[in-house]
Amino acid sequence: MPDPTELVADWREAPDVRAVQHRTRRVLVSAQVLGSVGMGASASVGILLAEQVTQSETWAGVARTSTTLGAALVSLPLALLAARAGRRTALSAGWSVALLGAVLLVLAAATSSTVLLVLGMLAFGAGSATGLQSRFAATDLEVPAHRARTLSIVVWAMTIGSVLGPNLGAPGELVESWFGLPELSGAFVISAAGLTATVIILLVFLRPDPVAVAAAKAGPDAVPAPKARGSLVLGLRAIVATAPARFAFVALVLAHTSMVLLMTMTPVHMHHHGGTVEIIGLVISGHVLGMFAFSPLVGALADRIGRIATILIGQAVLLAAAVAAIGWSGGTGGVTVALFLLGLGWSFVTIPAATVVSDAVAPAVRNVVQGTSDTAMNVVAAVAAGVSGPLLAVVGFANLAWGVVALVIPVAVLALPLRRGVDRAA
Repeated sequence: MPDPTELVADWREAPDVRAVQHRTRRVLVSAQVLGSVGMGASASVGILLAEQVTQSETWAGVARTSTTLGAALVSLPLALLAARAGRRTALSAGWSVALLGAVLLVLAAATSSTVLLVLGMLAFGAGSATGLQSRFAATDLEVPAHRARTLSIVVWAMTIGSVLGPNLGAPGELVESWFGLPELSGAFVISAAGLTATVIILLVFLRPDPVAVAAAKAGPDAVPAPKARGSLVLGLRAIVATAPARFAFVALVLAHTSMVLLMTMTPVHMHHHGGTVEIIGLVISGHVLGMFAFSPLVGALADRIGRIATILIGQAVLLAAAVAAIGWSGGTGGVTVALFLLGLGWSFVTIPAATVVSDAVAPAVRNVVQGTSDTAMNVVAAVAAGVSGPLLAVVGFANLAWGVVALVIPVAVLALPLRRGVDRAA
């Protein structure tokens, strides 16, 4: 009987490969839901914990800075590990580091230790990097024309957890009362439970590994395991070599930076205006709803009208978010609208941009480029998170939004020379 792979033009369209792809996507979706529940607490409870432990509103941004920096530190190593040992090993390792971070944050709340807080948030950031890498794992076996849509489904899976996660403050208080835990630690106990379940799902069910299947079908030379040394430089060179990859890379990095810059200080801004933990959690939930809930529509749109066109729509939405924050940041309603649009703009940019960055380079360097783009995205965002606290203290929340406006401009300029159609799926 002939190999089904020989009956189709593209090995990814073979029935056995499609079956593995569908299974992989289901497992990734399940893991993303639970993992995002675990990570969601950092967006609201984490920033308040940082303010409580450090006793400084200026340094409250250390929580988000450490989380984003942690994501930056592990993004490329996780991508290299995926190329060498498979997605199952890399993803389970990343979520395990995040689990360690949740435990350290419980200890930080109990001891009021800034050192444990920073270490915990650094480790917790590995979850963010792992969640981002999961979207690429979903496309390892996908046909090029449907990669944006498939990537978006895994991003969408984070909706449930990411909306529930920022609201762990209230159930966390129950956990604290049950077990006699310190204030703001209960949310991270729940996080640890969700992250534990995530690791178990990946270790047990992500079989066969999509990287192994791709190597077997396309040949090991098509997806070689890159060397760690010089990988960041190699990834940047591959990105710079093509105009679509350069444009998508800049759009990806700046959209994430815009989101982090404004969102980081939202809990602190609202807390100073009388917002409770519950209200802050709802606003952050609205933000992450914008980030993830419409992902399948964004992915389908990107595959239909073009990925660069979709990125430009995202720039317009980011501008709308900045306008709302500048004009109506004094009330909860205005902040809610601004944060929702900020998340939606992020979605419209990052889904197609991640697809373009991945598709525009050769398969031999694809894992390196994926890790490089995520590393750059998180490094720049970490800087933005670090300066957001001092900026809030000096210029106020509304003026932070002008930073979003400034970050949209380079993307618009880079889009001008690109011809229509270069962003279509290969």
